Amino acid sequence: MNIKQFEYKPLSQYSYAIISDGKMAVIDPERNPEIYYAFAKANNATIIAVIETHPHADFVSSHLEIHKETGATIYNSAKTGADYPHKAFDDGDQIELGKAVLKSINTPGHSPDSITIVAKEGDDTALFTGDTLFIGDVGRPDLREKAGNMKAKREELAEMMYDTMQNKYSDLPDDALVYPAHGAGSLCGKGMSDAASSTLGDERENNWAFKKQSKEEFMDTLLDGQPFIPAYFGYDVDINKTGAVDVQPAVEKVNFEDGSTATGLIVDMRDEQSFKKGHLKGSFNIQAVSDNAKFETWLGSIVEPKEKFTLVIDFKENKEKLLQRIAKIGYEQQVEKVITISGDNLQSTPALDLEDFSQNPDNYTIVDIRNTSEVEQGKFFDSALAHPLHELRDAANQIPTDKPIVVHCAGGYRSAAGSSILEKKINGVQVYDLSDDVEKFK
Repeated sequence: MNIKQFEYKPLSQYSYAIISDGKMAVIDPERNPEIYYAFAKANNATIIAVIETHPHADFVSSHLEIHKETGATIYNSAKTGADYPHKAFDDGDQIELGKAVLKSINTPGHSPDSITIVAKEGDDTALFTGDTLFIGDVGRPDLREKAGNMKAKREELAEMMYDTMQNKYSDLPDDALVYPAHGAGSLCGKGMSDAASSTLGDERENNWAFKKQSKEEFMDTLLDGQPFIPAYFGYDVDINKTGAVDVQPAVEKVNFEDGSTATGLIVDMRDEQSFKKGHLKGSFNIQAVSDNAKFETWLGSIVEPKEKFTLVIDFKENKEKLLQRIAKIGYEQQVEKVITISGDNLQSTPALDLEDFSQNPDNYTIVDIRNTSEVEQGKFFDSALAHPLHELRDAANQIPTDKPIVVHCAGGYRSAAGSSILEKKINGVQVYDLSDDVEKFK
């Protein structure tokens, strides 16, 4: 077997291609399928199968588009209740891929319909574990209470995960390679390693979920301290259950205006220095200047599914790239237009007097927008009010306005977004961004 792992770093997402004897299967593909077509062409392979380990919450998959383009059969658990053409792939089912055989194991826990794919050729075994088994962790069980064909409470899924970890991998060899759908940085788990793969033997030895423990101990550990759930997660589950529209036509439909203006909800992706120098009034500064920035995650956490917005970009040449990033989470159809801005009628954000703030912190209302789990590990300022970034639009009216407001996070990226949200939502008081100067107060 020739196994290729593809990584999309902003979402810490892994997808895969398996080739055997000129036949290729794609597992958990990202939104743009071109990378899989290119890999198939480079290896003189024909894509005959697309396999979904479950309906993903954190990204939109291209399984339906690949099916329409190549004729490849889509396989997923019958429990998914998928609305696109597919074949059931559950316990006992198998796919012949050249000289390799791919079998399914139902491994519920992250979702009721999760499967693990066991690929074998000769003496080689590879496990594609989706969001069930990660390197060093297992998938969170709290994403399917409000979304998907099969809804389940987190306690029920945690109990399923216990059974999965106790029983579902028992007959597989220690040297089986483990390929998960996510790595460190994903919100689909809380303690993932930054390793991209492992062996089942290493996971049995080092992963807490394989340790001998009672069901109650396992469930308590799994349920405790999971990260927040972005607004778009349930929306993407539903898209993936139905199948997304083809990405390129969807992106090309979005209009572009050079040197324009906008009203309503505006997302400005430029770097914070450019934004603070001049931006359209009421804009949210969700930066996408780095290829690895968590732009998609924070866009989908701050902006609600189906909420229309205008995207401000730095250069016309970046329109395609930014819309492709937005499409990763299925938000491209919410973009009313993409614009660059001129230098007219812009609003600037004044810089914080850092010396005055350092000497007189009580003269400011300090807002800590880190995640709850981060705040629980310790505050940087005793008087800070904790309002996580993903809740800030709704929580803004709870923030006192009798003093200037200083917003901080852990490193500066999120506070640029947070301060711009409060700048729009709160009137009559100056809002400052502590930015990366927060490092001086840790």
